Amino acid sequence: MPETPWTSLRASLIAAVLAVLLSGCDIVQQQMGIENPAAKAARDDAEGRAVGGACRQSGRAIEDCYAIYAWLPKASIYEGWRDMDAYMRENKLETVEPQLPPVSPPGARKRAQPADGGEKAAKKSS
Repeated sequence: MPETPWTSLRASLIAAVLAVLLSGCDIVQQQMGIENPAAKAARDDAEGRAVGGACRQSGRAIEDCYAIYAWLPKASIYEGWRDMDAYMRENKLETVEPQLPPVSPPGARKRAQPADGGEKAAKKSS
């Protein structure tokens, strides 16, 4: 089949459209709500380090930090905790006691307190 100007133009047009579509994959994925696995891993790593550093600064044990923030990578939490520990020792900083009660991990259900303060439960058990 002889090559016509239209054939080469069509091939160039198809190549250009494919290049545009493939270069816009991140944008399309973002609009569809699909997260790039590498970006998610980088974000989780950064969040884990920040959480680990905050846990150490507030005097929270690393094990408690792991339990509360179970969805973050333990290695990242530990790195942040260790870095903050070294920084605090170098600069002779004391822990900053949290002023608010600790937050429940996501997915943990809060138990509803009875309106009478638990008097009915106490009466039933006696």
